[in-house]
Amino acid sequence: MKVYGDTLSGNCYKVKLVLSLLGIEHEWQHVDILKGEAKTPTFLAINPNGKVPTVLLDDGRVLSESNAIIGYFADGTDLIPQDRFLKAKAYQWLFFEQYSHEPFIAVARFIQKYQGMPAERLDEYHSLQPGGHKALTIMEQALRESDYLVGETLTIADIALYGYTHVAHEGGFDLSQYPAIQAWCQRICEHDGYVEMI
Repeated sequence: MKVYGDTLSGNCYKVKLVLSLLGIEHEWQHVDILKGEAKTPTFLAINPNGKVPTVLLDDGRVLSESNAIIGYFADGTDLIPQDRFLKAKAYQWLFFEQYSHEPFIAVARFIQKYQGMPAERLDEYHSLQPGGHKALTIMEQALRESDYLVGETLTIADIALYGYTHVAHEGGFDLSQYPAIQAWCQRICEHDGYVEMI
């Protein structure tokens, strides 16, 4: 099985972290998105959408979109709750991550860390800060009530949101304002099989 991804990407890192936590063997194929390697004819033949992460399974089938990938690998494990309502809550957080978190925090991080704050994107960068802080505030409230986003055990909800949250400072978001999130990040780091982004 091959996993195509750039580990500096939070979306790709989510997949790397799930595979490591579950001890699933794989070959990591680095794709440098800044160099346009996801847009080459070779890669587009695997994923016509030209995005990472992308997984090429042993049987030749292809799976893309980070949250779909982590859901696939976590299926049947403790990372997905068995209870119907709790499972729905986990997926609720995955949708939250893609629509209310990632568009602000990940984009601000890209502008600051990868593009070096170009003048033509400064207004956009500053406009992303309120939305990012709103998402972090929602997470902070949830994590004051329980150790993890869905109760007291690690799930794919935590992994999906950890990907960009733990590096949110690289997009201008000061996590010292969010002590429950900081404690949650530390708990995730302590799990067997944890692997760092870089």
